[in-house]
Amino acid sequence: MKPLQPVSAAARVGYGIAFFALFVAVWSAATFGGYVQKLFLADPLTMVGEGWNLLVNHGFIVDIGMTIWRVLGGFVLAVIVALPLGILMGAYKSVEAFLEPFVSFARYLPASAFIPLLILWAGIGETQKLLVIFIGSFFQLVLMIAVAVGGIRRDLVDAAYTLGASDSSVVRRVLLPNAAPEIAEIFRLVLGWAWTYVIVAELIGSSSGIGHMITDSQALLNTGQIIFGIIVIGLIGLISDFLFKAINQRLFPWAQA
Repeated sequence: MKPLQPVSAAARVGYGIAFFALFVAVWSAATFGGYVQKLFLADPLTMVGEGWNLLVNHGFIVDIGMTIWRVLGGFVLAVIVALPLGILMGAYKSVEAFLEPFVSFARYLPASAFIPLLILWAGIGETQKLLVIFIGSFFQLVLMIAVAVGGIRRDLVDAAYTLGASDSSVVRRVLLPNAAPEIAEIFRLVLGWAWTYVIVAELIGSSSGIGHMITDSQALLNTGQIIFGIIVIGLIGLISDFLFKAINQRLFPWAQA
């Protein structure tokens, strides 16, 4: 191995599978070998059995669908508001000077801290859960998009003005095309963070969703179901991550050059 030396696609897949195999092997050794009690950590076979029971007998697929809907709903709302605001902050320094102090302050506030207020304002229905994800994603998106847009090479902007471009043309035809691949990558990263917020939102006042199932399983000391729920979240996140990468490569092939 050498620093920054690339590996082939086949080798990358092989390394990834090897790590998961090693992880399951260590988990199996710890549980089947009796080093960890099943009360605290279910073995892989028990986890699979509990997961099958959830899917077949308890309608867990509906919980999965509800959680996915909440994540995508809150995240899309955050993108709709954050994208134009982040572009304005990155393109115009006066807007950045006006908004960045508050955005930088707000992005350090944990989304879970807003849950008591959101319950008072929106109740314990779907609106409250969407708002938790919105708050957790919005401020991160705004600042990261602003940095991506504002980091464009100055010589490209100067060249556009030299060729007679207007201010709006510079934003549309120079700043946005250059920042678009990085903005798409920001969406991929923040969507992963949104999954951490939805579980927090579902722990309180929820009658459906993966987080609700995990809470019920904790009360029953059923670590098999808890682990299965965690793995389902990881698998969905992994699939969405690969989809984002594939879409980004298709939309912005020049970013791979």
